[in-house]
Amino acid sequence: MTKLVLRADASGTIGAGHVSRMVAYAERAVARGWEVVFAGVVDNAEWLAARFGELSVPVVPSVPFDGFDAVVVDHYGLGELREEVNSAGALLVSIEDDVFGRRAADLVVDCGFAPAPRPDDGSGALLRGVAFAPVRDVVRAAREKRRGHEAPERPHVTVVLGGGTEWAGTVSVLLHALRDTELPFAADVLVRGEPVVPKTWPGQEFRVQPPGPGLLDLLAETDVAVSAAGVTLLELCCLGVPTGVVQLVDNQETGYRGALDLGLAAGLGSAAALDDDAVETLRTLLLDGETRRRFSETAASVVDGHGVDRVLDRLDDGVG
Repeated sequence: MTKLVLRADASGTIGAGHVSRMVAYAERAVARGWEVVFAGVVDNAEWLAARFGELSVPVVPSVPFDGFDAVVVDHYGLGELREEVNSAGALLVSIEDDVFGRRAADLVVDCGFAPAPRPDDGSGALLRGVAFAPVRDVVRAAREKRRGHEAPERPHVTVVLGGGTEWAGTVSVLLHALRDTELPFAADVLVRGEPVVPKTWPGQEFRVQPPGPGLLDLLAETDVAVSAAGVTLLELCCLGVPTGVVQLVDNQETGYRGALDLGLAAGLGSAAALDDDAVETLRTLLLDGETRRRFSETAASVVDGHGVDRVLDRLDDGVG
């Protein structure tokens, strides 16, 4: 039996995306009959980490690598680990986002929309592109549920910028942009903190709540999403949800540009300076069914939900 360690952290500052990706790895590894342990902190991602319990995957602060066949690391704050992991008799799989989280490894995975050239650091196989995007089982199930989805007269909007508490200000700006479309909608706003909710036009509604386990149920019925260019955008693409995307932090710049270049989402700009055209972009997404259909079909065809299995196939070859 293959024994696997998953190493990541979550917090109010760094968000929950790394843990979300490790949940996807845990699900597919357990489905193969592998023994899996998660090592790290899950603060601010408890609702995601609950899935580890359902899978009987132990969650521990740290674990020695001895006795394991492979270690998957998804962490920007850790340095070089290959020598330590290999010395313990395991292979290192490193998840990186362009230069963020980059380290030498036996297997390097960058599931960005447009990975940039990578300098040779002696790493083994490089698996690059959204074909290797990790997608949780609930997302794959919601993808099937959404087939044939049609928008009602008053579109359902979901605004979700990740689990960090510091993005309430950006959410406030986005809510004002949605309001300024002057179009009817019902918007679920998933955010930690207290965004400023603007006074609405007739037919507009904002429902503010923290992110939680009901997110995928919401997204399965969402007509238009507003998201950061991180893990959630990959999930929205897999679901085929037409999305207005925001570059929330610097490490999302490559993903943001790549998503736009591939025609997967509509760009709203960066959190620091949302595009002047953000209101018009949102108005088009709310009004134009053909635009929504185009984004939906393109995104779902590019992110098919089988990325983790492609990585584990390669890892299985190395371990075996």
